[in-house]
Amino acid sequence: MRGKLKIYLGYAAGVGKTYRMLEEAQLTRQKGVDVVIGYFEPHGRKQTIEKTEGLEIVPRRKVAYAGTQFEEMDTEAILRRKPAVAMVDEFAHTNVPGSERVKRWQDVDALLDAGIDVLTTLNVQHLESLNDQVWDVTGIRVRETVPDWVVDAADEVVFVDLTPRALRNRLERGVVYAPEKAQKAMENFFIESNLTALREMAMRHAAHELEDKLEAPEAGQAPVLETERILICLTGRPSSAMLIRRARRVADYLQAGCLALHVSKGPVMDETAERHMSFARNLRIETHIVEGESVAQAIAEFARKERVTQIFMGRSAPMPWWKRFQETTVQQLVRQARDMQITIVADRRR
Repeated sequence: MRGKLKIYLGYAAGVGKTYRMLEEAQLTRQKGVDVVIGYFEPHGRKQTIEKTEGLEIVPRRKVAYAGTQFEEMDTEAILRRKPAVAMVDEFAHTNVPGSERVKRWQDVDALLDAGIDVLTTLNVQHLESLNDQVWDVTGIRVRETVPDWVVDAADEVVFVDLTPRALRNRLERGVVYAPEKAQKAMENFFIESNLTALREMAMRHAAHELEDKLEAPEAGQAPVLETERILICLTGRPSSAMLIRRARRVADYLQAGCLALHVSKGPVMDETAERHMSFARNLRIETHIVEGESVAQAIAEFARKERVTQIFMGRSAPMPWWKRFQETTVQQLVRQARDMQITIVADRRR
């Protein structure tokens, strides 16, 4: 049987995710269950380190890269050890190049496939669909992300909460980081407005996860039929990545089917558009390519064929002056697909 995944979700470092996870690991060990620490990042936090006492720690493996030695979780050693439960910190971590898997969440997936239950930690800003929102609020582009479907597939998500003021108080007392680093953090990422916005995102996501679990059909029941189908119109423009994240999140909230379409004017697809199609597939979005001289007509015909109810697209590129009286692709599609809702996603820029 596949193992169970439990995620401790927070909105920033220092809210207590790892501490809570270690508390559960200790309680589980006291019940006689075989528990190990697969990966633990102490960050010099004394109280958190004390919580590891008595727990077996699987040694990390060393990986050489660019002339430097790095330490990563030894997934193969955990699989050989085969505990009942493994505690794995920092779910969104990217492994050093040369590792067997690119992301730690993929390592966790291997443990789950082997029947090992996993406890792990994640901050809400590492959710792929929220990447643009987090950047818009904080000015920081998070590079380490986890696809939403990975988190949605978790058996349990525990929201670990702490008010922004209490978190800043922890920083001031040196509980989270060393004093010098804590001061810099409080002046940048950990300003109160950022923390408040991130906390709200985490609360919303936790509520969404709860709704999904409550509404999920029980064994033997028929699955909920899709009432909405969303189509994402992809191009080679950079804003397509933002478009994919936004539409995927809306589809998740609506429990809608999600498709992505690229209209090509020839047999060779633009390299950037291909990257966007690959990104969409990573988020478990069904992708399609059609050829057509009229982009709007190709989209409208495909949408009707696939019973699409909503179309998500970016703004059309500005028309040159000699074409200023011609319709843009967006205007053509609005005219040709009057029976569908069309959403023009804002191209947010800081």
